[in-house]
Amino acid sequence: MHDEARPELEILPSAASVAQRAAELITRYVRDDVAHAGRATLAVSGGRTPQRVFEILATIGLPWERIDLFQVDERIAPAGHVDRNATQAAAALARPLLRHAGAFHWMPVEQAEPDAAAASYAAALRLAAGSPPALGTVHLGLGADGHTASIFPGSALADASPSDVAVTGEHLGRRRMTLTLAVLNTARRILWVVTGADKQTALAGLVAGDPHVVGSRVRRSGALILADAAAAGLVRRSGADR
Repeated sequence: MHDEARPELEILPSAASVAQRAAELITRYVRDDVAHAGRATLAVSGGRTPQRVFEILATIGLPWERIDLFQVDERIAPAGHVDRNATQAAAALARPLLRHAGAFHWMPVEQAEPDAAAASYAAALRLAAGSPPALGTVHLGLGADGHTASIFPGSALADASPSDVAVTGEHLGRRRMTLTLAVLNTARRILWVVTGADKQTALAGLVAGDPHVVGSRVRRSGALILADAAAAGLVRRSGADR
């Protein structure tokens, strides 16, 4: 059922300020979860602004030995390939990765059987976050076409999926592995990071709950959207940010 609640929207001046704010919030969320439950689970997305978020997180004294970090989605490509979200994330998080490699659960997309790899990743997710999984924090991005994770317009995954982790068909030359809405919607917190003028229409649709925007299929209550001024231009002109 579509969630009619309105997500909270915070507009910041620039992509850099969005990255800084996102890093501050993720730090707070992780520390709160560790303080209350002894461990924290976090799923992250790729992209330009998230890369800066990871660079900031790498400099902060997070309790990485008590964190399980998962990927929201990944392109099926060889290990270390430039197309891989993990390649950029691992470079940004090199310092904590060196000392706490066990905290980082990269999607095993280089395995020969993608469906078996997805099932293996789902098992790791359940081990860390329960069954069914309930992640502490999920960080999401939004495509200019309204997609989030690797759930694209027209995909069957935009409606429902019986699995927690799925393998998609080819999109822009790559198949992908992705967490499904079933997992995204059970997270305790959902943090959107949306930057760039090319996201204006998609962001307006996300805020309004436009069903044609795949991102609006993600639970809206308790969600926080961090957007820069460029992405929020259409929202501001419509008055939807009030």
